[in-house]
Amino acid sequence: MNASAVAARSQVEPATRPPGPRDRTRPQLAESVPADVITDSCERVLDLAAAFFNVSGRELRRPGRSADDVSRVRQVAMYVTHVVLGLSMRDIGRAFGRDRTTVMYACHAIEDLRDDAEFDAIVSRMERVVAVAFRGHRLYWTGAAGQGE
Repeated sequence: MNASAVAARSQVEPATRPPGPRDRTRPQLAESVPADVITDSCERVLDLAAAFFNVSGRELRRPGRSADDVSRVRQVAMYVTHVVLGLSMRDIGRAFGRDRTTVMYACHAIEDLRDDAEFDAIVSRMERVVAVAFRGHRLYWTGAAGQGE
């Protein structure tokens, strides 16, 4: 699905949903991760999102406002970075060149949009891609399972 389709699917009204599998505990961030590792990790997620949604990486990294389809893909990337890698919104904001409140808005918006089954499936796929790409990376470990990778 391309970025335009993601933006179009995101126009649905949010609805209340019961807790589900994506409400699980997020992975825990390893203590004292250097800022360059966080920045490099966010860059990798942006590259994955650009490829996954067929959007220019340059457009995703552009400061300021972007077209709706590009900004929605960036929001998905911020959300997945927060949920899968367990990075703080402050750290994600710094690495993405945005304010932490922008990251907070993106995470809330994507979570609301996940009430749509098709949109949820897209975000779930992106989460799996990022989890596999970061398997074994020092930033990513599953604290909920008590195992480090």
